[in-house]
Amino acid sequence: MGYVAVKGGNEAIEKACQLFAYERIKGCSPVLGVDQIREQLYLTVDRVMGEGALYAPELAALALKQSAGDTLEASFMVRAFRATQQRLGYSLPTGAEKMRVVRRISSAFKDIPGGQILGATSDYTLRLLDFDLLKDDEARRKAFRERIFSSLPADAEIPAAFPKVIAILRREGLLEDSSPHPENEVFDITRRSLTFPAPRSARLQALARGETGGMLTLAYSSMRGYGNIHPTLGELRIGYLPLTMPHPISGEPYVVGEVKVTEAEVLARFQGDDGMPRFSLGYGLCFGQNEIKAIAMAILDRCTRTEKPSCPAEDQEFVLYHIDGIEAMGFCNHWKLPHYVDFLSDLDRLRKAQDLARAGKVQEDTDADA
Repeated sequence: MGYVAVKGGNEAIEKACQLFAYERIKGCSPVLGVDQIREQLYLTVDRVMGEGALYAPELAALALKQSAGDTLEASFMVRAFRATQQRLGYSLPTGAEKMRVVRRISSAFKDIPGGQILGATSDYTLRLLDFDLLKDDEARRKAFRERIFSSLPADAEIPAAFPKVIAILRREGLLEDSSPHPENEVFDITRRSLTFPAPRSARLQALARGETGGMLTLAYSSMRGYGNIHPTLGELRIGYLPLTMPHPISGEPYVVGEVKVTEAEVLARFQGDDGMPRFSLGYGLCFGQNEIKAIAMAILDRCTRTEKPSCPAEDQEFVLYHIDGIEAMGFCNHWKLPHYVDFLSDLDRLRKAQDLARAGKVQEDTDADA
């Protein structure tokens, strides 16, 4: 018999979960604390927060520990937790000009108002293994901190705000209006199902919580020529945006905290629908420091505004239905669940088809002999 049913039930499932937990703690290394994950693997934590659609560094670090580092699984946990929480209200719109900037670059201009701020990045290092990290200890860290902070200027002044680079192009009339049809209300994709063509607010929400790798794949396809968007990075900035809420009694806006975000604005091909050639703009913004995702999001924002799609990256439905890593992971994982009845049906149909094919072959041979 070519098919055997699997037995075990609840006890087998419970033991499998215990074994997974054991795999995480079976070694002799020190226990990995949630605070260590949050502080030292902050880029992974930021990615989980973005894809899980919840700004909660502590919970994202906990999910990473619980999932043994599986970012998709961790994002799933964070989004599931988010779904259980009561919605208290909506924050007020905040312009990125109010961002407390920690990194800011532009590939469109060499000199920008306020200057280029490289910030914390590995962009300018060789991608070589640092074997000194194998001997990382507190003494080494202390010496590194002392060396870094001893060279800081005593009276360094950091501007409270930085002007937007693309404002230069907008003032000269070189940039199209990215929202020619303003929306009366923001579309909430957590409360309403997507319909197509989707309003831009819905597209940006879906992109903001999309899976980094999936978004990069689609954006890369357009950059390589399977699309028409080959952009220039107008500005990339990372920093802390004030989170402003209306006061529950007075209704007046007040700042309740800060949220670390990455913002990208890309300049794409000329757009001349009104007869005047201009640059078109793509916009991306996501939780934490995730530059690849923000840039990919900006490219896909511009791609999905194409009226007549000519490639997958320009098709709204294709993009928005396939970039959600949690949805994709869930569908892929469901193949691990029992499909015994379906497969038995496939086996029966395949055997009957083979019998019919053999009978037809025999008949052809008989006719040929006659």
